Amino acid sequence: MDNNMNAKNDNDQLIYLYDKTITCPVCGSIFKARAIKKSSYRILKQDSDFCYEYKNINPYFYDVWLCNVCGYAAMKTDFNKIRESQKQLVMDKISIKWHAKNYPEVYNVNTAIERFKISLLNYVTIDAKSSCKAMNCLKIAWMYRILGNSKLEISYIKNSIDEFNKAYFSERFPIYGMDKFTMMYLIGELNRRIGDDDQALLWFGRVIGETNAPQKLKNKIRDQKDLIKSSPKNETNLTDEDTLNDEKKKGIFSKFF
Repeated sequence: MDNNMNAKNDNDQLIYLYDKTITCPVCGSIFKARAIKKSSYRILKQDSDFCYEYKNINPYFYDVWLCNVCGYAAMKTDFNKIRESQKQLVMDKISIKWHAKNYPEVYNVNTAIERFKISLLNYVTIDAKSSCKAMNCLKIAWMYRILGNSKLEISYIKNSIDEFNKAYFSERFPIYGMDKFTMMYLIGELNRRIGDDDQALLWFGRVIGETNAPQKLKNKIRDQKDLIKSSPKNETNLTDEDTLNDEKKKGIFSKFF
């Protein structure tokens, strides 16, 4: 019965999808990327860390473009921004070991996680900007939120915080559409979500102290500060072990080669 239901849901979502022709900037191969038709999804709500919940179909599931010939993958906004020196790194370190993957016509959250992790592997391999790794980690965290896996969600949020911190101090704004005030808020909110109230309040306080920060954002921050004050300390059993390095040690990426 469950298989029949899943098949029905897949068929329902097929009407929202089409194939987009993409040229890989690394190997020059032409491939088809699954894409969502405009106006085919609806936003139901937005979480405090900017994660959207959608109706009809989830565009996050299709956010990564992957060349199955050479193994190059990135979030679609970054896909064509790769430099010549980075292309060679992909060829030398990823393509040489790459085995093509087969994906269904309709992606689910587990497919999305796999593709985001291949994208993350590429970002790490080519030493992409910290903001790229940060956003990629955050989207993996959102996928684990959908699955209800809070342990892995928080692990990837921690990695995202580390990279957003680096990006804040080293990259030019806007970053993924965020000005510096929005990123300050996001770093604070991500810290709040992992239970690091001191860091959360520090980043929130920086925004409150900025005369040019939007009042709407300051009001949002006051709401989040109230949550910190009214809630017991969020305790987790997670260690501070770096997820990216830990997954490399476990060989988590090895199944892609």
